Amino acid sequence: MTDIAVRIENLSKQYRIGGEQKGYKTLRDTLAATLSAPFRGLSSVIRGKSTRSDNDTIWALRDVSFEVKRGEVVGIIGRNGAGKTTLLKILSRITEPTEGYAEIHGRVGSLLEVGTGFHPELSGRENIYLNGAILGMRKAEIERKFDEIVDFAEIDKFIDTPVKHYSSGMYVRLAFAVAAHLEPDILLVDEVLAVGDVAFQKKCLGKMGDSAKEGRTILFVSHNVAAIRTLTEKCLYLKDSQVVSYGRTSETVDQYLADTLKHKAIMPYELDFYRRHSRSETATRFVQVWIDNSKEQLTEILIGDSFTFCMTLESKKQIKAASIAITLKKLHGDIVVTILSWDSQFKADLEPGLTTFSCKLEGLHLVPGYYLIDLGINAAPLREGWDVIIDYPIFEVKNLGDHKLVYRPDRQGTIVSTHVSWSKISHRGKNQ
Repeated sequence: MTDIAVRIENLSKQYRIGGEQKGYKTLRDTLAATLSAPFRGLSSVIRGKSTRSDNDTIWALRDVSFEVKRGEVVGIIGRNGAGKTTLLKILSRITEPTEGYAEIHGRVGSLLEVGTGFHPELSGRENIYLNGAILGMRKAEIERKFDEIVDFAEIDKFIDTPVKHYSSGMYVRLAFAVAAHLEPDILLVDEVLAVGDVAFQKKCLGKMGDSAKEGRTILFVSHNVAAIRTLTEKCLYLKDSQVVSYGRTSETVDQYLADTLKHKAIMPYELDFYRRHSRSETATRFVQVWIDNSKEQLTEILIGDSFTFCMTLESKKQIKAASIAITLKKLHGDIVVTILSWDSQFKADLEPGLTTFSCKLEGLHLVPGYYLIDLGINAAPLREGWDVIIDYPIFEVKNLGDHKLVYRPDRQGTIVSTHVSWSKISHRGKNQ
């Protein structure tokens, strides 16, 4: 048996822009197209037009090649439109490549879109059997794991309710539960976990971690770099439909974050990637977040620099005395500090439209590395947020060499740095 679970060679996928995508053709369609092709070409020559223009197409993937060994957990990262989902759709056989090929050795379970394979009129119970069958599970296998699936999805009270009445969170919990309990040789997971709440995300990551320990191969697409670093051993970085790097997760994620922060210096980065849920009753949401040092917007700071968090929120109505929460943390997930506006007796008043707030931090000597923030806003502290942003890359701390800090990035407690000075004060002999 081969040691390779997935082999990709020169894989490319091209889509037409603004036109109908090709579907599956019948024999009649193929014959008709073949017979009419010469006349279509002649007609184009007479009109002086080309039959095809490069401007009508776009490459979603271009010359992608890599291998995944059995039992490996591989993260896939990249900005929106980089080709991550297209890659998983090809591996799931939802779409065909334009060029190249993909070899897959083993049973595949995929979770690409919320509720894929669900029938809205059927109950949760009926959709477990339907979705399980679509994913390749036998009825006896589904029955054996039915209780585990329902328990994992946490929807036992609604199991006989039509799924058209489910929230998006309930959808994704049930979909992930079915896919995870398929026990595939290869599990493909897209960013759909972002729909669930934080507690369920941790539960899903734990389940994927268990699957990895059991020797299953996992390909995990996510913008949550902390989760990628925690769960995966190797990482594939896609940019502009091509492979930028493929190797150790720590090195690949650092390269991705460096590119992300460089891009943020030019224009605001997309917050929607990191939005966990946004409650509609207030229609209040974060639309931009950045830091500055009173002179300019930054993506890099030096050890010991003071800096200010700035955030713009959009609200559909006037809101008095809202509470804003900021959690700053290291890339590995260690929390540096959590700030609540109410702790400083600052009550954020929102007006209809856009409102910008700032929060200045001083005297925080962060060690070099990349940092993320969580954001939340609500009527009062410790309540469920109207809008929640998780793991947003905010800046990189650098040391230019003039700061004599002592720290080890792999040691606990290395969140902040300080000047360290040792000296020998005295010595006393044994007989003194």
